Amino acid sequence: MSRPLRVADPSPGSRILGVGSYLPTRVVENAVIARAIDSTEEWITRRTGITSRRHAGPGETIVAMAAEACQKALAAAGVDADSVDMVLLASMSDLEQSPPAAPRVAHLVGARSAGAMDTGAACAGFSYTLGVADSLVRSGAARHVLVVGSERMSDIVDPHDRSTAFLFGDGAGAVVVGACDRPGIGPVAWGADGGKAGLLAHERSWLAVRDVPHPWPTMRMDGPKVFRWAVHSVPATARRALDLAGLAAADLDAFIPHQANLRIVDGMVKDLGLPDDVVVAREIVTLGNTSAASIPMAMERVLSLNSLPTGSRALLVGFGAGLLHASQVVELP
Repeated sequence: MSRPLRVADPSPGSRILGVGSYLPTRVVENAVIARAIDSTEEWITRRTGITSRRHAGPGETIVAMAAEACQKALAAAGVDADSVDMVLLASMSDLEQSPPAAPRVAHLVGARSAGAMDTGAACAGFSYTLGVADSLVRSGAARHVLVVGSERMSDIVDPHDRSTAFLFGDGAGAVVVGACDRPGIGPVAWGADGGKAGLLAHERSWLAVRDVPHPWPTMRMDGPKVFRWAVHSVPATARRALDLAGLAAADLDAFIPHQANLRIVDGMVKDLGLPDDVVVAREIVTLGNTSAASIPMAMERVLSLNSLPTGSRALLVGFGAGLLHASQVVELP
């Protein structure tokens, strides 16, 4: 009789050990965007709550920004890079399909024996990838996992498009996930509605510019329909994550949703019935929508307030192109 396969020792749970972010140096005010789309600063702020965002410069690549965010997260966690077993990078704006970005990030941060993989899932990418990291650690497949979202949305958005130009920004955010003697990351509630995929998508394939001189493919959005979907459908995902974690809204200390639109954030706060003392991330105001980077970037900002003790419970909610949605409750480092 053959011997059974040996499996890694599982862990009772995992938790976020440290958070880091990177902000591009260039601040782009609404006045700049408004001129390009023949609009006004007030119109942009009224529709989205955004007053400014960051746009990456030539040296602020997806890899470079991700590496900076990862190094800060490792320092905050007190974890050496050589104890990282996996680097997972979520991005929807990386224009280099080959080589993938994650191995280069792992090399730059010194995690040179770690596995590395790019993930998708657009604006829900961080929540999806955090769920994967939690499973890797709990299964015993990894001691520490770096989860990073890094985006240059300015590369894939038409600066003259009135549906998207004012929404998106650039940046990176990362967390270190490690083993814990009890669950510090709750079960992920996730799902997809591929029937509505065309509501937020590139206007044409990259193949269109290979043989025929077409304009650069950029992302387009049916804003009103995406807004209605987010407001009416995404809170159900958040409530399911609370149910899976065995918690109620009153048990939360913080709410850190994807920073898509201030009206969506405030709508979810009301829909979920969050108490007034729950800290709500509203970094959309000065950072814009940074897609897969938005939740860890907002988390780092929330932690910088120094008002939440270690172990505070935060509800994370990601949603976006696909249409994808995912949510989980985590304990903050």
